[in-house]
Amino acid sequence: MFSQKLEKFIKTSTEVEQRWISEAYKIAEVALSEEKRGNGLPFTQHIEAVAQIVAAEMGLMPSAIASVFLHEASRRNNSLLDDCKKHFPDEIISMATALNKISGIKPKDTGLQAENYRKLIVSYSGDPRVTLIKLADRLEVMRSLDIFSKSNQIKKATETLLLYAPLAHQLGLYNIKSEMEDLSFKYTDPENFRTISNKLKTGEQERKRLTDLFIKPIELGLKKARIKYQLKSRTKTAYSIHKKMAKQQIPFESVADVFAIRIIVDSPPESEKELCWSVYSIVTENYTPDVKRLRDWITVPKTNGYESLHTTVSTKDGNIIEVQIRTKRMDDVAENGYASHTLYKGVKSEQGLDMWLTGVKKLLEGGGLTEYADNSEFSLNEIFVFTPDGDLRRLSADSCVLDFAFDIHTNLGLKCSGAKINGKPASIRERLKTGDVVEIMSSKNQKPSRDWLNYVVSSKARAKIKQKLKEETGKRAEEGKELLERRMSNWKIEFNDDTLGFLLKNYKFKTASEFYVALAEEKIDISEIKSALTAKEEAADSKDQAPLSGYIMKPEKSIRHGESDYLIIDEKVNNVGFKLAKCCNPIMGDEVFGFVTIKEGIKIHRMSCPNASRLIDNYPYRVQRVKWRESITGHSFQAALRISGYEEIGAGQQILEIINSLNISLRHFSITEQKGKLEAKLQVAVSNNQQLDKLIFNLKKIKGVKSVSRISNL
Repeated sequence: MFSQKLEKFIKTSTEVEQRWISEAYKIAEVALSEEKRGNGLPFTQHIEAVAQIVAAEMGLMPSAIASVFLHEASRRNNSLLDDCKKHFPDEIISMATALNKISGIKPKDTGLQAENYRKLIVSYSGDPRVTLIKLADRLEVMRSLDIFSKSNQIKKATETLLLYAPLAHQLGLYNIKSEMEDLSFKYTDPENFRTISNKLKTGEQERKRLTDLFIKPIELGLKKARIKYQLKSRTKTAYSIHKKMAKQQIPFESVADVFAIRIIVDSPPESEKELCWSVYSIVTENYTPDVKRLRDWITVPKTNGYESLHTTVSTKDGNIIEVQIRTKRMDDVAENGYASHTLYKGVKSEQGLDMWLTGVKKLLEGGGLTEYADNSEFSLNEIFVFTPDGDLRRLSADSCVLDFAFDIHTNLGLKCSGAKINGKPASIRERLKTGDVVEIMSSKNQKPSRDWLNYVVSSKARAKIKQKLKEETGKRAEEGKELLERRMSNWKIEFNDDTLGFLLKNYKFKTASEFYVALAEEKIDISEIKSALTAKEEAADSKDQAPLSGYIMKPEKSIRHGESDYLIIDEKVNNVGFKLAKCCNPIMGDEVFGFVTIKEGIKIHRMSCPNASRLIDNYPYRVQRVKWRESITGHSFQAALRISGYEEIGAGQQILEIINSLNISLRHFSITEQKGKLEAKLQVAVSNNQQLDKLIFNLKKIKGVKSVSRISNL
């Protein structure tokens, strides 16, 4: 029933495993009985060939082979897998299900979105074996590309070059990667493929002669050092030569490393590095190395497990040759990636397989999937969603319909009123998952509201919503301001800062913008404003100057205040409601008061602020009682200090040491020493005034320091 290689592999499996494979194949045989390949042969030929790659070339276990058969049997009939659950383990069903999902991916524009599609493939592969099986499947397709139509050959070759070859490279499956690349190159650019391939063939004898001459002195050195070795020569693939020619804009004859000589050393594990560097010394004793092209992947292996020492040397005749030095174990890993753990010396090992799959999983989840990049980061904390036209969008996990709409276009996000997810109606807050096909619904009358911020997760959506809300607020505020100014003009009442400050205090608004918006939205009856202003004027003209209740702050001692009478300063310092005044830079714990400004909300001042007396005396109705919340975490306050004293050696260093010892962040520091006197100014970031007091106390203990005082600004 199966090929000799596959049959041999299956016979080494347990009876249960053999039963899985046999039953899965029978199911596939029935389901695909009418299906033929392009050459007229049964489609089951393809599945057997994929199974052979999975077993013999990748070393995966029987459960993976069974999943190959079930996947092909059920890819057009998912309900078939439900019937199979009684007869096969969950892991086989799970792998088959994931393979079906990947088979359903129909890339619309592979070239533009190759990285996203590669990530989508991986995101469907909760089990790393799924990605490996998909690579095996694509490799078999490429080996059989002759049976496809011309258009399908180009399509599959392009997909392979952009999607699957980079995946194979990332996993260290270099043989598979190289084969995929050359087969793709053969069909996508047949003329250049033939040209480079023919040039490689015509130069084969010359490369062999050069290799023989080059290796003689090295062989003598290796024998003298009693190092057991094996020599291989590796010619670059046609595709890799083509890429280098295109990148460097050079002809074939100028490609320096068309071939490389590989020295493979027999070595026990404990002396691998030492022996490889010994071989390197022998090579560089005979030939001149290009130190700029030395690559040491023995000391620090690549993330996919690749270990080797690469150097490029020049001969006396001017020939440039790349030399690769590695041990037998390293060569196995380089040829087969992590698969070498199971294929090494032909011994099948459960433990080795686990090691390999663990490595594959780490690479897929954290090693990066951008083409030929070893250090890029990639997280599966993403989802991949399609538009109805087949465009693929990558979003953060937990994204909703609104996030998707804003990702497509800002205007679509702002007008989004709902969506259809996989053909079913959904609200704007519906969460999306990988594979969803989403069609956005919009309405001309739709406007963003503040509650949208509660369920979008993308920074783009949040920023655009906030921007639009701010614009809308600005428009409403302008409308309210125009309305007030027009009415004030009709009433013959002067409109100035004092009037606005009184109205903000009277109606309990922190900013003028909030007040104007309330007017525009008719939350304040504008006719009442005239009455309030008239009452204020009458009160000011009365002999006893008695203030209207609630308009002017009464002395602290004459009234009891509850918590609600105070503006509480919490972690939201410097927000739109209130800001810390720069004239005195208050710090948590300082005695402070609030002052209602015209355009910037409430400014928080220290009671000892140079401007405090003027503000309190001239504008008592704009003064606001404030207090610090008992505990503010995660916020720092700027404070400036002046240090005066007598000149002492090392005083500046002592100041810096004290600041560091208290874990205080220093923002600015200057010191002058003239005629025996010292003056230093510094700005620090502290969490409260207790920390600042501790700093001042310690600074005063420095020898020669006469005073340390807090100043408003440097």
